[in-house]
Amino acid sequence: MTMFRRSGEECVATFAPQEAQVLRQCVAELAALLSDNPDPDDPAVERLFPDVYPEDPEEAAEFRRLTEEDLKAAKLDQAKTVLTDLLESGGEIRLGEEKADMWLRALTDVRLALGTRLGVEDETDIEAELDEAVGRDPTSSRVGQLSVYAYLSFLQESLVGALMD
Repeated sequence: MTMFRRSGEECVATFAPQEAQVLRQCVAELAALLSDNPDPDDPAVERLFPDVYPEDPEEAAEFRRLTEEDLKAAKLDQAKTVLTDLLESGGEIRLGEEKADMWLRALTDVRLALGTRLGVEDETDIEAELDEAVGRDPTSSRVGQLSVYAYLSFLQESLVGALMD
């Protein structure tokens, strides 16, 4: 399984073709979710753009009006960076600090969106969820989705570790 490591000033990982395809698909789905006019009532969109002032709907709406387009554009730029850097065929990725930060933000957004769709919360034990899903039906889409979520979590954690080295 691909893992980021530090090499001088860069974070480096080598992706197998299957890993690259999965990550590219997840990031492309995120970009599609953010493109055009995202449905603000979609729980995944709500998670990506949380209300800053939940106790004051007027203030929250004003803040959203002033910041949402820039935030959406930044999230799309981060997704496009991953899609540009990572070929479908996989291979080595070398990220300087700025690009590594963009990748980290994109991975976070993908995990937030997928986790929301799967009902994952902070206290959710992904391994236990995965074991339970496999026990019910090892061929279910939930098994695949939880596996992807676990992979994204591992990849994100390894990138954080490489950045901190």
